[in-house]
This record gives sequence, structure tokens and C-alpha cells, in this order.
Amino acid sequence: MKRLQRYIEVVCERCGALPDRRSGGNVRYTMSDIGLAAFSVFFMQSPSFLAHQRALAHGRGRSNAETLLGMTTIPSDNHIRQMLDGVPTDHFDGAFATIVKELHESGGLGPMRRLGGRTLIALDGSEHFCSRKIHCPSCSTRQRSDGKREYFHSFVGATLVAPGHATVLPLPPEFVRREDGAEKQDCETAAARRWLARLGPAHAWLEPVYVGDDLYARQPMCKDVLAAGGSFIFVCKPTSHKTLTEYVSGVELDGYRETLGKGAAKRIHHYRWIEGVPLRDGDDALLVNWLEIVIAKPNGKVTYRNSFVTDLALGRHNAADIAAAGRARWKVENETFNVLKNNGYNLEHNFGHGKQTLASVLVALNLLAFAIHNACTLMEPTWQAAWQLLGARTRLFEHIRTITAYLVFPSWDSLFRSIRTGVPPPQTA
Repeated sequence: MKRLQRYIEVVCERCGALPDRRSGGNVRYTMSDIGLAAFSVFFMQSPSFLAHQRALAHGRGRSNAETLLGMTTIPSDNHIRQMLDGVPTDHFDGAFATIVKELHESGGLGPMRRLGGRTLIALDGSEHFCSRKIHCPSCSTRQRSDGKREYFHSFVGATLVAPGHATVLPLPPEFVRREDGAEKQDCETAAARRWLARLGPAHAWLEPVYVGDDLYARQPMCKDVLAAGGSFIFVCKPTSHKTLTEYVSGVELDGYRETLGKGAAKRIHHYRWIEGVPLRDGDDALLVNWLEIVIAKPNGKVTYRNSFVTDLALGRHNAADIAAAGRARWKVENETFNVLKNNGYNLEHNFGHGKQTLASVLVALNLLAFAIHNACTLMEPTWQAAWQLLGARTRLFEHIRTITAYLVFPSWDSLFRSIRTGVPPPQTA
């Protein structure tokens, strides 16, 4: 489990670099302990993990929090929230970057590359908190039909995806936030453009192709992608791109059909495209390439239809691959947000809201735990074997939560050996 241990060390380094916000009688806890304690809840997928570890440490003088995660002391939940509230939301960006870089160097990103060796980064927004009572100065607001105000937090997630590949890899998030004195409320597209300005150049080495829904298919966003060293494939709805749609409707298009599947799964895929069309009205309009895919049953019934705009050259040789890449945008919703909300990570649970940045920092740690889990799924043989043995991610964490509640393990190798063999390690009295 050297790779997993290395990822934990990366998190330890970032937690050790947290701005020191301790004072008075709280100096007995290091900021590293505070950051690791919050991270451990998400990594172990157990809100009660720290309580179990405090009990173990009280009875045996040590716990898995020390042996597996490198903590020296286990802070209280309230103290963790107090010390993390105000930490910059981008503090853990470097940990994400290290994971991606090391995966690349070890060949872990190879199976996820598409379109001639490029990587796909899916952009999409998601809420992670909503309440009519709890709020902070950074909350976004909206008025409901009953006249009452609702407070919420959301973020733009950026995720490495690939069509035909089950595993995704989240990158640092960008949070939608309310700024003091701002006339307009922040929004998803503004946050996505901030992500590109802040992190796009640093990810240019991935040769990224950004994919997303129709919300992103606007000239400012497309130009930001190009300026950051990337390409784009964004959904283009006819209703929101009338100038482009009128232009496409009046010219002859290139295209071809192909039949895939057999029997009841047989489908006819029809591709049409054109290059060099204006994205919007005006002399300064960005020229883009337009692609449409229509999938139908042999009887003519359409089962899927969509169109995209891209800066990538289009032709018979790559139309199907570009369409598949554009459709992979759904993976940020299905394999990222849906998993985070419904498969043990409890993204929408209020672990702590705070008055400044706490809610967002906890989301960043949750995403970081998810990134490490998926990196292990890609490249850690012992992790892969345990998952295969138990049959599902949820069962793997059920086992981890159960045995760490009663036994102390000297290392991750020891823990996964017990999962594989059923034999616990020797315990110190």
C-alpha cells in the first residue's frame, strides 16, 4: 500500500501547512491534527470515526488516527470546526495536483486519455448545502414561491473523465461565493471562469479538452478555455444559440451514418458537422465547429439527439469520438456528484457550516478523500484486490469502519491484510 501511504503523506503535508489559528488553551492541538481529523471523517466515510478513535486511544494509548493517518492528538469536533473556519478554500489545491501528477508519472492516466492522447475535464455545478435558517455571509440566496428566503452553497466541480471508463478523478473545486459589496450574486459560470483563470494554466500539461453542458457554450467561456491552453466540447442547444442554428440550417452539411449493436440493441448513429460557424451574432463572434449526433432504432424512433460546439477539427475519422467525449460530461454528475451525495461521502450533510469558509473547506476535503480513493482504484493493486473480494466500494468501507472501531492497525498493509485473510494483527494490551 505504498501508493496509499504516499497520498496520506501528501495530505499530512498540506495539513501541516494550514495557517495557525490556535490561541489560548487550544495550543495542545496542532493544525496538522485538526486538518487530518476533518479529512479522516471523509476518508473513512464515518462521521463517528473520531469518537471511536478517542475511545481506542483512551483504552490502549494509541489509535488508527495515529498509526494510519499520522495524527498525534484527536481534537474535539467543535474545535475542528472552529479552527478550520476561515482557512482559504484553495488550501488543498496542491494535494490534488500532486495526486494527478504522480498518477501520470506512473501511467495511471493512460487508460483515461482520448482523442489522440488528450484528457477530458468535465465542468459542472452542484449544491452542497441548503437551509432556510442556517447561513453565513458567503451564502447564496434565493426567494421561494412561499416568499421565504433560502440560503445555499454551491461549487463548480472539475473532474477527469473518459467515455467507457468507470473511474473519474476530481480536481480542485471552485466555490460560488457571495462577495461583500458585489451588486450581482455569484453564479456557476463566473465560478467556472475563475477556475480556468486560477487552475487552467497549471493543468495545460494534461492537454485538456473541457466538456460541459449548454451553460458553458458561450463566447467568454470558450475564449477562457483557449487562453488557458485547452480545447472545448460544449453542448449547444438550438434554443439558446439561435444565430448558429440559423446558420447551420441554411447550408449543406458533411455527415455519415453507422450501425452499431445487434438485435434489440441495434442503433443507427447519424453524424452531421460543419466547421467555421459563428458562435453568436456580431462581427467579433468566435468561429467554432458544430457537430450533431442522432441515435435511432432501425424503425426510425430517435433515442438520443444532441449537438456540440468545439474548436477541434471535425471529420469522418473523429466525429464519433468527439461526440462520445461530449457525452462524457454526464460523468461529472453521475460518477462524481451522485456518488458523493448517495454513496457514503454525504456531500449534502452539514458537517459544519461556520461563519466564513468552513462549509467549503470541508467539501474540498471530501473531494480530496474521493480523489485518493479513486486514485487507489486506478493504480493500487492491494486496494483493487480488496474491492474485488468484497464486491463493492460500500462493502469495502463497511469493513474498514467495522474493524478500525475495535482494532488498531500499525499500517495500511496490515489493515488490508486483515480484510483479505480475516486474521487481525496482534494488539497491545
